Amino acid sequence: MQAYDGAVFRKDQFESQGCQCAATLHLPQRTSEKEGAVPAILMMHGWGGIQLMLVKEYIRCFNEAGLAVMTFDYPGWGDSEGLPRGRINPWKRVRTGESALAFLKAQPEVDASRIFLWGSSFGGGHAIDLAAEHPELAGVIAQVPMLDGLDAVRAVPLTRLMRFGLDITRDLLNPFATYYLPVVSAPGEYSSMDRDGAIRAQQWTEDNLPQAYDNRVAASSMLWMGFYQPFRALPRISIPALVIGATRDSVAPFDEKKVRSHASATTQVEVINADHFDPYLPPCFDENIALQCRFLAAQLA
Repeated sequence: MQAYDGAVFRKDQFESQGCQCAATLHLPQRTSEKEGAVPAILMMHGWGGIQLMLVKEYIRCFNEAGLAVMTFDYPGWGDSEGLPRGRINPWKRVRTGESALAFLKAQPEVDASRIFLWGSSFGGGHAIDLAAEHPELAGVIAQVPMLDGLDAVRAVPLTRLMRFGLDITRDLLNPFATYYLPVVSAPGEYSSMDRDGAIRAQQWTEDNLPQAYDNRVAASSMLWMGFYQPFRALPRISIPALVIGATRDSVAPFDEKKVRSHASATTQVEVINADHFDPYLPPCFDENIALQCRFLAAQLA
């Protein structure tokens, strides 16, 4: 066990699709070891996310509420193995989520009967997909989730889509070298995300991550976006679910009417006045985390 800023954590790894994936179990401080295993949250990060990126305050709040939190890096990202680096396939990521969930259930500090999924942005879609296959879980939270990749594609300006197409082709035609573009950038600069305050996320990363962030994503990753539609899994969710959408989200546009029409009876839908990156950062973070902590408390009660 290690500790920083009063938090207790253990670094570990699990295998997924032939790769060793880095994981960290963040534990709440307990007054006595006799209290036994605790409920836990499996965090599924977004498009270019790695373990601590934009989630330190979430982990702190969930730990203070008495829950353990496990973060992990997808293959080819962060501290995990995997080549090429920085390539994204959403269906393979869901499979990695399956492996991470099995690993978390096996941890002695964790109550395997009280595990929640938590996903944000692209990872919010993964959490929805995974929740539909696991009726034994305690619940799922998806914030600013990417639920329909076709809507996300439609929100991108045509000139940017054309440039994406050229770079996807460059990446696919060269089997010996990966062609990259930046994950995030300032508004108007070329990257996979330059809208909705992405530059604020980049600044947070530079100021708060303990390691340098590799701000690159393989161009061919963009190819799968329009085909990925996790909203189709919403009717199959039987566990308590909280879906939080943002009214001004142009990175993962939130179609409230469509989400509500597909949502199962166990799903609570909340909408906050925000863009895609606002919920991670003050002042919007406070409203967002309050919704999530109330949901978790209700399920644990």
